[in-house]
Amino acid sequence: MSSLPNPLPDAEAQCRQLADLIRPQLHRNPALVGIFSGGVWIAERLKELLGLSEDIGMIDVSFYRDDFAEKGLHPQCKPTVIPFDVEGRHIILIDDVLYTGRTTRAAINELFDYGRPAAVDLAVLADRGGRELPIGATYGVWNVELSGKQSLVLARQDDGQLAWRLENA
Repeated sequence: MSSLPNPLPDAEAQCRQLADLIRPQLHRNPALVGIFSGGVWIAERLKELLGLSEDIGMIDVSFYRDDFAEKGLHPQCKPTVIPFDVEGRHIILIDDVLYTGRTTRAAINELFDYGRPAAVDLAVLADRGGRELPIGATYGVWNVELSGKQSLVLARQDDGQLAWRLENA
């Protein structure tokens, strides 16, 4: 893990790095599935960078969270859309930040409601450690250490570019 750089890394450059890591796997005909919202933005960017024609999938894990009873429904719940057959496919699940692993677990649970993929890989821009579940990224470009009171947030700016910001609780 590395400490937090100042300024924060260029998220667009990180998307290009992630595409370079995934490109050797294109022979497996992977389907991209982004986790709302940052993961969907990254999946859209990867589709473009990798020259893929198939639409991306989009997952909202709100109903699959193990803390749903505590937190309730997120006010910006989005519909899950999987526009391809999951059965037997190589799926690359995409998120912006990997932290405890609970969002990834929830996304995998929901994905299996659509069929049994041949394989599921995880691609993230940032891995901040702090795992509570045995989940790791197959593809990642930035290992970063944050305090428990800090959050790394990916935002899409008015011009469509992705950028990181740091929030303190």
